[in-house]
Amino acid sequence: MQVISNMHKPDIGEVDLNLLKLFDALLKEGSVTGAGTRLGLSQPAASRALGRLRRLLNDRILVRTANGWELTPRALALSASVTRLLDDARAIVSPSEFHPGSASGRFTIATGDHLALLLMPELVSRLASLAPGIDLVMSAPAGDNVDLIAQGGADLAVGSFEGLPARFYRKPLYDEDLVCVVRQGHPILAEPLTLEDFVSWPHLAVIITGHGGSAVDEALAQRGLTRRIAVRTPHFLVAPNMVAKSDLILCLPRRLAHRIAGSVSIEILALPMDMPPFTPSIIWHERQHYDPAHKWLRNQILEIARIV
Repeated sequence: MQVISNMHKPDIGEVDLNLLKLFDALLKEGSVTGAGTRLGLSQPAASRALGRLRRLLNDRILVRTANGWELTPRALALSASVTRLLDDARAIVSPSEFHPGSASGRFTIATGDHLALLLMPELVSRLASLAPGIDLVMSAPAGDNVDLIAQGGADLAVGSFEGLPARFYRKPLYDEDLVCVVRQGHPILAEPLTLEDFVSWPHLAVIITGHGGSAVDEALAQRGLTRRIAVRTPHFLVAPNMVAKSDLILCLPRRLAHRIAGSVSIEILALPMDMPPFTPSIIWHERQHYDPAHKWLRNQILEIARIV
């Protein structure tokens, strides 16, 4: 036998969430007056809202008995579902929170070796102290790392970026410039470094991509000059050690040069030509822009950058 139901299905767009809040208050207070007080409603307003709730659920919800107000069997049956629904609604509209001390998980950061040397030791220290349950992964660089971030392969990237696609965010870390690095006792140290001397000696160049030129070569080209690059390497941290064992000249970011000078036998000289500063930045995708854990991580890196 086929049964045809004519039961009306209410339009969810007609459901007022405030009525469910009243339902929840009635469950907790057990009276219209108490529920109205909890919600900041006057007695007449609470009574009118109860009437709307009764029509919505097609049930009396709350009835007066000789012992006072009592919830109907249907109201009691719905109580757990309504409470859970309101909790879910609050979770949706309330900002999520991140408590580093009790959090667990993993951050993945993509960056080159020289920025990792400047920033990551302090970040590791902070994670150990402030967020001991968080793990850190240093991702292998993939070009400028923009695609890596876009595809979700890393949470953020640190580096120098010329331009970014839509839906990316950038935050500058600090302004940086270049200096010259040579071995201790290098003949070039006998006199103030001139541009002519600078281009007359062979150079070691750090080219992260492994091919092409650098900002230094572009600046020289604008002056009609070239230099001989005797050695190319994609690694910033191995370069000073090679310079310390040769007569090569190396150009390095100033902060990195001073960090390394304490452990490698090198001397730092001013670059004999004007070049515009550059600004390392952190970048991330918009999908994580409002994530509280990601925001906390970004703030840690920004704070560290102010003291490197």
